[in-house]
Amino acid sequence: MELSYLIYKIILVVLVFAVTLVIAMYSTYAERKVAGFLQDRLGPDRAGPWGILQPVADGVKMFMKEEIIPDFANKFLFILGPSVTMMVACMTGAVVPWGQDLVIAGKSYSLQVTDVNIGILYMLGVTSVGVYGIMIGGWASNNKYSLLGALRASSQMISYEVAMGLSIIALVMSTGTLSLGEIAHQQHGWHWNILTQPLGFIIFLVCAFAETNRTPFDLPECEQELVGGYHTEYSSMKLGFYLFAEYFNMYVSSAIISTLYFGGYNMPLIGRFVHDPNWLTLIGTFFFFCKIFFFIFFFMWVRWTLPRFRYDQLMNLGWKGLIPLAIVNIAITGIVICRHEIINFFVK
Repeated sequence: MELSYLIYKIILVVLVFAVTLVIAMYSTYAERKVAGFLQDRLGPDRAGPWGILQPVADGVKMFMKEEIIPDFANKFLFILGPSVTMMVACMTGAVVPWGQDLVIAGKSYSLQVTDVNIGILYMLGVTSVGVYGIMIGGWASNNKYSLLGALRASSQMISYEVAMGLSIIALVMSTGTLSLGEIAHQQHGWHWNILTQPLGFIIFLVCAFAETNRTPFDLPECEQELVGGYHTEYSSMKLGFYLFAEYFNMYVSSAIISTLYFGGYNMPLIGRFVHDPNWLTLIGTFFFFCKIFFFIFFFMWVRWTLPRFRYDQLMNLGWKGLIPLAIVNIAITGIVICRHEIINFFVK
């Protein structure tokens, strides 16, 4: 491995983490501003001009608050829970293609940390581990509300991961690859997967809401029933990790949705006006982040518009609604792919 390549990858990892951290941090600010707009109020406006320093103030507050660990909690697991949740949230972005290659001194450098040929399996595997952080934290707290929240989170994530996996199977059938980089590359021009997999996109989007525990799927932490759910006993920055991981996951989910169904860094017609490869890469990355910001706004819009489901409605939607729909989508995709063979079979 060349030293320049290794240095570039280290810089890329640090840059991706820093950008993710800043966007997740200011998503908390944007959430309050969006909520204020939808509810006809101002939102935060005291910390800095227009309240833009509010996330910094919140971070300082979290670090300065008293650290409390319940006497009868399992201290090791109590600390491990938010650590696992935060680590999993940071790991998912490693396979996201943030843009095309940059050409520096005659060498091409990818804007993807690692383009493994099983990127989708990596994504599903890493997100599946996220349930352990919530389960461990809820159980280690030695609190009935926390345990109920952890059980709700685990059953919810398992239910919706099945439908999410089935929706992606149809996408893999139509693209013929598990690599996120290759999926993004195939969507040049107007070949976006949303045009061929609209039902799969809707299923994946609903499952993304459930995976991130966002309203209307925030039953693991609903205040009316469980005080705070799985993080009831947490304080200081441990609580901050749980809350912050939600915005990490929302950002990464938006990036994955944009990559799988909305062309990723591809935008139609740009290649007709821009011919320099580096400028094409930078403009493509800019449009990719525009798509991400749109879906982040959509997550927030839904939170402040729809009420949460009852728990039986949540389970029914997952097992009796989304999973059968995902199976039907797989069957339709298979028929479309093999339509010529099917037609020839019946003709003969």
